[in-house]
Amino acid sequence: MTHLIATFFYVGHMRPAPGTWGSLAALPAAWLIYTLLGPWGLLAGAVISYFVGTWATKEETRGKENHDPSEIVIDEVCGQWIALLPVAYGAHMMSADITALWPGWVAAFLLFRLFDITKWGPIGWADRRNDATGVMLDDVIAGLFAAIVVIVLAGLSHGLLM
Repeated sequence: MTHLIATFFYVGHMRPAPGTWGSLAALPAAWLIYTLLGPWGLLAGAVISYFVGTWATKEETRGKENHDPSEIVIDEVCGQWIALLPVAYGAHMMSADITALWPGWVAAFLLFRLFDITKWGPIGWADRRNDATGVMLDDVIAGLFAAIVVIVLAGLSHGLLM
């Protein structure tokens, strides 16, 4: 069960770049959650994936030297869902079809991957914890950074920040 969760239904075994595959797999899952439960469902999914992901990661890495094996991608799923929250909230507030906001989806995906890969600032600090919390937390912070930039880009795109 922990392996199924940690690898997000075995997506983490896809090569190359399992983290990118995990982030990509998070997109249709986010669409499904949003369609069924709205933006609050996506927020709940991110919170639940954080806590369940921390537990699964801890169990999967117990007694092992590597605390962040590449096949564990539940952290990318959690972070990607956080990055998508402004898009989900915006679609809900405007009563728009969430797929019509596709530039926001693209921006959220690319920005999340950028922050997750480069590990700037507090993202790198969290990653260096070398424990299950750090595995999850670096992606949560990367997701938050991406979400902030998505909000700024949406504001610029809609003329709100000009």
